[in-house]
Amino acid sequence: METVILHSEATVDPERRDEAVEILTWMAAESRAEPGVVDYRVTSDLEAPDTFRIIEQYEDVAAVEAHESSDHLDEFQARIEPLLVGEPTLTRYDVTAVTDMDGP
Repeated sequence: METVILHSEATVDPERRDEAVEILTWMAAESRAEPGVVDYRVTSDLEAPDTFRIIEQYEDVAAVEAHESSDHLDEFQARIEPLLVGEPTLTRYDVTAVTDMDGP
């Protein structure tokens, strides 16, 4: 089985940060409820608090495709886009091996 990781980064307008947090929190909960989603986490950068990262882990490509065609993703994109500053990034990683390691 191939695990798929998606990593996105987006910066929001500082004056609309609270609104962005609400939208991102909603999106994380909706996404974690999808079949095939192992994890879906939203973080903010300690040094740039208006920059958010979304780390998504899926069981396989089919789960990614299901997520990408979901109604809540369409709604999320429509709601978050007006709050963005600059272009968001999205990177996909196809993982063939995972090793647990010690450390913080």
